[in-house]
Amino acid sequence: MQSENEGNRGSTFDEGRGIRNPFNVMDVPNPDDREVQEFAASAKLEGAADDENATAWGTCDRDQYDSIEGNWSSRWNGGVDSTIKGDARNKWKQGRAEVRTEGERVYLLFDWDHGARRGLIDAWCTGATRLVGKYINLGDPAITRPWIGLIASNRRIDGKWPGGRLDFRR
Repeated sequence: MQSENEGNRGSTFDEGRGIRNPFNVMDVPNPDDREVQEFAASAKLEGAADDENATAWGTCDRDQYDSIEGNWSSRWNGGVDSTIKGDARNKWKQGRAEVRTEGERVYLLFDWDHGARRGLIDAWCTGATRLVGKYINLGDPAITRPWIGLIASNRRIDGKWPGGRLDFRR
């Protein structure tokens, strides 16, 4: 049985490949499941000027952009990798990212550890600026987590997962 949100994704599913995302990597399983919906109902992002993602930190070019599609810098904190060498909230893992949209879906492919590790977020645009979805670690597909995002501008996407932040800048 398809959920209401899965029905909106029919145009992105390539039956020949069996893949929904435009990056031709492993899909995020059940990106609109109950765990995602419960996290989205409780997690908040304000997009405030004093948000930790408000200060420019990315390494991508800073040209003007008409949309969120294209190249970005990414960073995340929290979780097991961040606690190896200190406080989980303060240790940022940085990398590069690419954003593509297909209908109401937004796909964010990103890396960290100098490109050695990669992840994919499959999110549904639930309004003009709110994204709700799930992340998968492409190197260890057993690791999936809910994620929400706030499109603060075409140069800033604030993001949150249950263990910390997962932000994008350019």
